[in-house]
Amino acid sequence: MASSLTKDSASTPGVEKTFLGHPRGLANLFMTEMWERYSYYGMRALLVLYLSAAVADGGLGFDAGTAIAIYSVYNAMVYLLALPGGWFGDRVWGARKTVAVSGTIIMIGHFLLALPTVVSFFIGLAFIAAGSGLLKANISTMVGHLYRDKNDPRRDGGFTIFYMGINLGAFVAPLTIGWVGQKVNWHYGFAMAGVGMAIGLAFYFLGFRNLAPESSEVPAPLSDADRVGIIRKALIWLAVAAVAYTLVGLSGQFTIDWVLWPLTILGLVLPAFYIIRIKRDSDLSAVERSRVSAYVWFFVAAAAFWGIYDQTGSTLTLFAKDNTASSMLGFAFPESWFQALNPLYVMAFAPVFAWLWVALSRRSKEPSTLSKFAFGLVMIGASFFVMMLAQTASAGGVKVTPLWLCSVYLIQTVGELTLSPVGLSLTTKLAPAKYASQMMGVWFLAVTAGSSVIALLQLVGAPTDTKWWFASQGAIAMLGGFAIFMYRRKVQPLMGGVH
Repeated sequence: MASSLTKDSASTPGVEKTFLGHPRGLANLFMTEMWERYSYYGMRALLVLYLSAAVADGGLGFDAGTAIAIYSVYNAMVYLLALPGGWFGDRVWGARKTVAVSGTIIMIGHFLLALPTVVSFFIGLAFIAAGSGLLKANISTMVGHLYRDKNDPRRDGGFTIFYMGINLGAFVAPLTIGWVGQKVNWHYGFAMAGVGMAIGLAFYFLGFRNLAPESSEVPAPLSDADRVGIIRKALIWLAVAAVAYTLVGLSGQFTIDWVLWPLTILGLVLPAFYIIRIKRDSDLSAVERSRVSAYVWFFVAAAAFWGIYDQTGSTLTLFAKDNTASSMLGFAFPESWFQALNPLYVMAFAPVFAWLWVALSRRSKEPSTLSKFAFGLVMIGASFFVMMLAQTASAGGVKVTPLWLCSVYLIQTVGELTLSPVGLSLTTKLAPAKYASQMMGVWFLAVTAGSSVIALLQLVGAPTDTKWWFASQGAIAMLGGFAIFMYRRKVQPLMGGVH
């Protein structure tokens, strides 16, 4: 690595100080994101288990339905808040400051979870959801800032390294935080997540000098009038909520449902409202409106996909606890370890899929975007049909082999690797020029919508410990995948030339 730099050489590949051939700042962002994901997935591995554990065992004692609803609403809010998170970076603080503030909020949230009180636990969840939403959009933007030339050939490789950090953190977290939380003490596990975020922040602050100057800039700062107006509206809504919940509390009627129901409805209404608002924008051309109409198909399908996929931390975790043997070949392990399977599979198979698409493309046999999307949806549906069989096999209190869940996570990962990257790419291709950046936030809203549907089903009392729970959702996802494939010739013209 070069030891001396000039101002002009700092952006020249091969001359600047590098990390695996990439700008040095990538190392700091890699470590920040890895430890943030470590804290996030470690806490998530414990969340439903802690919520549903008996009070005598140190848990909160919620029934399974309420625990799943809380988890689903929390997950929905993380992705819902990614949209205003990107807005904060663009209009208020800039990406660098937004990530610093959000990381600190996340760390505080995890340490609040470590306190043995119910109030601090739920305040901590709110902190983590808000911080994760703020961080999610902005740290990826900062990776892009490291490559001043948008055609820098290292750019795609840099994002690949960055996303490997995500999966590495997600893989190690359940193995360590999950084990400590379940085998030693729940709150020690949550504290470990806070320490993980603190380590990530340390790497971030120490690497400030390696980050691009653009990361400190506010691309479209708010005017003073806009800032005052937004603060005024926020204070009004906050006051309304405070008064409403104070009255409910004083009446003695307050339960967790008073929080879950409004947030669930918000998670369903806001995505629909936002897409309709974009589609009705008079500034859009006829082609752009047609593309948004096509995108609605993919958005609904993605919501179904993520609604099933994100049950790894809720219904599948409870199935692991209640219906799955927690040992194999004489080796015993906590149920939270199952959540390490997906990132392990991703790290193993992502390079294979990347090679496969290139190889098929050279032979002019690569599946179309629509076909890949349909296949991903069929696979996630198939995974729940396997779960239906596993649920049937566990009837009468039988503990089934862990290979059932290992197979389910493998099928889901294959679906993820065909749908998720395609969805991200398709979002950028179908986005109207006016909403080029915001449409990535819309893609995250598909997760919000999917998780909100699962929360709604729990709030109305749908049982999750039956084969019909898995069979019905599996059927919906597979039918959605088949519908996209069968109607691809009708959807394609709506896409306005995008393939």
